Amino acid sequence: MTQDELYMRRAIELAEWGSGKVSPNPMVGCVIVHENTIIGEGYHQVYGGPHAEPNAINSVADQDLLPESTVYVSLEPCAHWGKTPPCAHLLVEKKVKKVVVGAIDSNPLVGGKGIQILKEAGIEVVTGILEKDVREQNKRFFTFIEKKRPYVILKWAQTRDGFVARENFDSKWISNAYSRQLVHKWRSVEDAILVGTSTAKYDNPQLNVRDWEGKDPVRIVLDRNLTLDRSLHLFDNAQPTICYNQVKSEKFENLDLVQLMSGFGVKEVLEDLYQRKIQSLIVEGGAQVLKSFIENELWDEARVFTGQVQFGKGISAPLIKGKLLSESEIMGDRLAVWKRN
Repeated sequence: MTQDELYMRRAIELAEWGSGKVSPNPMVGCVIVHENTIIGEGYHQVYGGPHAEPNAINSVADQDLLPESTVYVSLEPCAHWGKTPPCAHLLVEKKVKKVVVGAIDSNPLVGGKGIQILKEAGIEVVTGILEKDVREQNKRFFTFIEKKRPYVILKWAQTRDGFVARENFDSKWISNAYSRQLVHKWRSVEDAILVGTSTAKYDNPQLNVRDWEGKDPVRIVLDRNLTLDRSLHLFDNAQPTICYNQVKSEKFENLDLVQLMSGFGVKEVLEDLYQRKIQSLIVEGGAQVLKSFIENELWDEARVFTGQVQFGKGISAPLIKGKLLSESEIMGDRLAVWKRN
């Protein structure tokens, strides 16, 4: 591992601390090095707050060292005014000697402009250090920017004989308590979570974070004809909820009824979520909704639990085709993670 890779690895580690807190911005970490010694560190901590670069610069005790220092930042410094000033201008103002960038920001508002500002100021710039790792860390952000839709994670639990529910739609409990806790951890770092009408009706899920610490995702339910009972947990006003339908649009406390005019498919749902700046989405079912995302090739990752129970008959689990990224065991359950080819 080169020196540049070593410090960039640290920047990536710092960036991860922003997971679940900075969307729709990317996670970014920054390390400032003077004569092979780290003199400052920072990361983007919360959406709307200072970016990684000013946080790192403000942590440097002796600001006079900055003109002789190298700044390692996992993503290209921003070049535009948003909720905070442009970071590229700040680095120019501080007259840093060199900037090493992990990945170019594909946001059209940045897209090489930050690097151009640095170079025009006479600052040496190196790019592409651990770029693949940075893009993987910010796969939600890059999917959102480049594909103009949220990063879609399919999740379900299936029995050992391949069913997600019994014939009466009962699905409790296929996976164990440890697997369910892991799901709550996932929920805490994603923007939104989606279920279909049958799952909402028969499972009556809360779709919040209970077995982990973190923010609740935006709840999304597909209810074409607005047939779901308002006594369900999804309509308890406890967290922001969107109900997509083909009947009407209306706003209530923590509930948006959204009428889809152009069609009632997953493509139309994702297009609307993109406009709402929802950067990542967990799809938790049911089987037909999951299959719809798979058939339309509108998914990026699938996380499939296989429990020890068997139903004999019931509602079949979706069939997934892609690249198997990993398999692990969780106290008897098996977790397979797939990526779409």
